[in-house]
Amino acid sequence: MNRYIEIKNVFAIVILLCGFAVHAQNIPNEYLAEAADNNPGLKSRFSEYMAALERVPQAGALPDPQVTFGYFIQPVETRLGPQKFRISVMQMFPWFGTPGVKEDAATEMARSKYEVFQEAKSRLFYDVKSTWYNLYFTRKAIDIIIENITILNTFRRIALTKLEAGLASAVDVLRAEIEIAELENRLALLRDNYSVMQTGFNNFLNVDDRRSVHIPDSLMNVDIVLSRKALLDSIRNGNHQVLQMEFMEASYEMQEIAAAKAGKPVLSLGIDYMVVDKGENTMNGLSESGRDAVVFPMVGISIPLYRKKYTSMAKEAVLMQESAQTGKLERINLLETTFEKAYKDYRDADRRIILFNNQTKRARQALELLHTAYETDVQNFEELLRMERQLLSYGLELEKAHTDKNAAMAFIYYLMGK
Repeated sequence: MNRYIEIKNVFAIVILLCGFAVHAQNIPNEYLAEAADNNPGLKSRFSEYMAALERVPQAGALPDPQVTFGYFIQPVETRLGPQKFRISVMQMFPWFGTPGVKEDAATEMARSKYEVFQEAKSRLFYDVKSTWYNLYFTRKAIDIIIENITILNTFRRIALTKLEAGLASAVDVLRAEIEIAELENRLALLRDNYSVMQTGFNNFLNVDDRRSVHIPDSLMNVDIVLSRKALLDSIRNGNHQVLQMEFMEASYEMQEIAAAKAGKPVLSLGIDYMVVDKGENTMNGLSESGRDAVVFPMVGISIPLYRKKYTSMAKEAVLMQESAQTGKLERINLLETTFEKAYKDYRDADRRIILFNNQTKRARQALELLHTAYETDVQNFEELLRMERQLLSYGLELEKAHTDKNAAMAFIYYLMGK
């Protein structure tokens, strides 16, 4: 019963636990909580787990008792009178420990289903986080492009002023307008992409597609505090797909034991109850009719002579154990390879944050100098536009690096089963 209480409160536990890792990963806590509460796919996996739990009492139950009823069309005379009908009750008892072993096998299989649910939860949280980070980047890209359009409009006005004064060519104005048109087209595409991603994000949470998503002005530059070795150990020991394989292997071990016990004799116990009709006993002249007669208890034994079936059941369980073992090893190897790539992406993004943060500052300073130089007719307009494009590129790369770092962290946490 305590096991059921624990599992039925699992969603509340999930919501509490996810709060510990959320703040460090920037995404607001309420989004993961909503995903845990509302996502249909996660609810489906949880229902599958609850269904697997219901198989546990089924596996440990005894066979149903057999009740037979017999009515004598031609009464059989006994000392107490003619037999009217009889009722027999028989209960079969498997070999000692068989129900417990079957229940243990069903329990381990239910635990493997629980890990399927946990894997679905971890994957859902990663999808929510990665989509939210993409929304952040798209939102920042929109802001950066709007800022650069404003800068280009400023350059365009300066070029027009200089053109009117005869100090610049009409080509400068046209170049500025070309750059503005390209950025406006890019801006429209980004806004469309943001709308599509917002719909996908809200669908993960199973809320209104059009609901706005809170995006902060910037992401905190947080780091993974565990070492690379500690991360790998955590993945090997905590990944839900690995744990699922372990519980499946344990279940097949119990099934192998249950197969061996199924080949043992089965004991049957029962009673036979007869009802005797009223009447004169002509054999001894006594009037002792109408009394019920209870015969001796019945004992039976079922001997499994045909061993091929039970041998095959045990061999099947052994082969499934081997399958679970090799599947677990394959999964660990794949996880290690996947982790190395994610960890490489994390470190690369961390380096890019430092690089493009400095490059953005330098490009902004250079652009200010070129702006001043162009106003004083010292610098040409083409160089000014080139540096503006460089500033735009560095600004986008910086935000992309922040996004990639957080997405890589989220994926590593997913591999760890967080």
